Amino acid sequence: MHHIAIQTTDLANCTSWYQDFFGCRATWSTDEFSELTRERLPGITRMAEVVVGATRFHLFERISPAPHGAGANATEFQHLCMAVESPAALDAWRRKWTELHRSGRYAFLRADPPSETVVDKDGVESFYCLDVNGLEFEFTYVPAGPR
Repeated sequence: MHHIAIQTTDLANCTSWYQDFFGCRATWSTDEFSELTRERLPGITRMAEVVVGATRFHLFERISPAPHGAGANATEFQHLCMAVESPAALDAWRRKWTELHRSGRYAFLRADPPSETVVDKDGVESFYCLDVNGLEFEFTYVPAGPR
């Protein structure tokens, strides 16, 4: 996988949140697009890449996103799962989300709090949270051992 593209209506807010929450660093930005990009994403104004480790997020701003439906490229995906190395790391991510939300520095489309951490029968631990655009992330810890 090369990158995950995330649509937003406020690039500065979104970029700042991804930098503060995930610890991403900005690598490039542009406001120049090919005709194909403009056809696929009407209303696109700016795009920035932020990177953490080997994960690249392409954050792109659209002034008036198309309505939901086939070919609309609306702001949605079911969820994206991020692996963590320990149950303590799960707790740290939950705390970080809460700290950033309480800071008041970000406008959240949906400010639902993170879910509780759940543990399945195999000992896999997970919780869910939303980014500033309302997109859902799962954070999960999978213990070592046979699967």
